[in-house]
Amino acid sequence: MGDLFVAENFVVVLAFIAAFAAVMAIALPLMRRDPRLVRMESVAKRREELSREQRASLGGQQQVRWRPQAHTSVFRAILSQFKLESLASSAGVRQRLIMAGWRNQSSVVTYVFVRLASSVFLAFLVLLLLSVQQRYGMTLAQQLLYAGVAGVFGFYFPQIIVSNIIQKRQKEMSKAFPDSLDLLTICVEAGASIEAAFARVTEEVADASPILAQEFGLTSAELAFLGDRGKAYLNFAERTGLPSVRALATTLIQAETYGTPIAVALRVLSQESRDERMNRAEKKAAALPAQLTVPMIVFFLPPLFVVIMGPAVMSVMKM
Repeated sequence: MGDLFVAENFVVVLAFIAAFAAVMAIALPLMRRDPRLVRMESVAKRREELSREQRASLGGQQQVRWRPQAHTSVFRAILSQFKLESLASSAGVRQRLIMAGWRNQSSVVTYVFVRLASSVFLAFLVLLLLSVQQRYGMTLAQQLLYAGVAGVFGFYFPQIIVSNIIQKRQKEMSKAFPDSLDLLTICVEAGASIEAAFARVTEEVADASPILAQEFGLTSAELAFLGDRGKAYLNFAERTGLPSVRALATTLIQAETYGTPIAVALRVLSQESRDERMNRAEKKAAALPAQLTVPMIVFFLPPLFVVIMGPAVMSVMKM
């Protein structure tokens, strides 16, 4: 055991760690998938699904596009035992998962099963730990109470994670949406169709916001294959959950319904979006002095008092 801490062995261990870190630093970027490739695969998959639906509707045949996988069937069977089928078939849960970026048909069942599994696991884990640690002197009722609290937390913890993911996605899309709307307006004013404008915005905004580019690409695919453009616009608004995108969908639907020029409507909406972004910036700037009050009191005033009062105190102490 003493030979382990010899200087030569210590150098060998450090060299191994450094070599392993170097290999991982080179390999991880190569193993990571390109976000642009992932976005294009998602758009291509959506195009294929819409094309298959359109062929089925034209041929008068009902095709089953989704066959549940084995694990999804098991999850459904377990949820049925706990009477959670209504939660798995809830439209609100499905909508929130779409806003979080999970659009597979099995996402809802998997999400509800994860909530149930995390609840049971945490409750069992807390109950096991409390039963092993007998020195706390807890009664069985107290142990069950703590286990129940842990189970409730485990049931709602995945929901908190999904809400956090939705907020991050919406924050990223909100930053890039005004510029995307300006580009969409320029494309339409230049004479491009709304489908070509959405496709162009998908390409241009990919570097700034891959998430928003993916949503524009899905909307472009739906515009090409869906018979109702209004449905494609509403799907765009529902997938993002942003008020600005919903305003864009409403504007485009009204422009096509009443025959108003789309370029004029987009120009007005783009100006409103820029004004809203400026108002948000002014609001943050106005709130900055109030936010700096506490840090200045805590970190600025004490050193200032020390600098001002320090020489006087030292002079008094020398007397």
